Amino acid sequence: MTRIDNKFAELKAAKKSAFVSYIMAGDPNYDTSLAVMKGLPAAGVDIIEMGLPFTDPMADGPTIQLAANRALDAGMTLKKTLAMAAEFRKTDNTTPIVLMGYYNPIYSMGVDTFIANAVKSGIDGLIIVDLPPEEDAELCIPANAAGMNFIRLATPTTDDRRLPKVLQNTSGFIYYVAITGITGSGSASTEKVGAEVARIKKSTDLPICVGFGINTPADAEGMARVADGAVVGSAIVSKLGAGDSVEDILAFVAELAAGAHRA
Repeated sequence: MTRIDNKFAELKAAKKSAFVSYIMAGDPNYDTSLAVMKGLPAAGVDIIEMGLPFTDPMADGPTIQLAANRALDAGMTLKKTLAMAAEFRKTDNTTPIVLMGYYNPIYSMGVDTFIANAVKSGIDGLIIVDLPPEEDAELCIPANAAGMNFIRLATPTTDDRRLPKVLQNTSGFIYYVAITGITGSGSASTEKVGAEVARIKKSTDLPICVGFGINTPADAEGMARVADGAVVGSAIVSKLGAGDSVEDILAFVAELAAGAHRA
């Protein structure tokens, strides 16, 4: 049982949906990013999704791209991202951390070195958006063997033929992408997402969390009603980009979390 498994078991017992908050590690700088991260659990965040800054984030819209650029300009690296997770773990050993990003920085560090460092830093799961199931031997299987969950994306275009492959070796939860497109674009339809979540649940017992296109507490509540959790990223990251204070950002996160938890 990972921290992610334990968290979903705890939420299920309480009859609550999860609220997952995304932040880009090191945005706009290490200290501010760490301060926000440390405040997320008290704001109601059940799982922290920690973005790994990368120069070519193909699945991300302008908001997340700019966040990655700010972090990189401030000197953020994969090594510093793992150090940030380790620093968070000094005061919080229960909140799950999922590292979301792209394979290139991990490949550059070396898979074995990365996995050892990630486990040591307290990373519980990985979402690597440019590694399809056909490449499971590359990172997914070694990460699973080391005790980390490997979380896969399912999308509106993941049909019943493709779905079994997507579910292969997946653990922790399924991340359902609510819209066809990049992060921060459009808004998601609760009705359509609910039907897709129900379809996927016929093939897996894993929790399903919905992300992309969720921008308000009402959005979070709606998606959390039809799934096991709601994920918000761009709406939070945009406030960091606008220079909002740590206190104001955490207050906004608390409103989103309350929406998801009302479901």
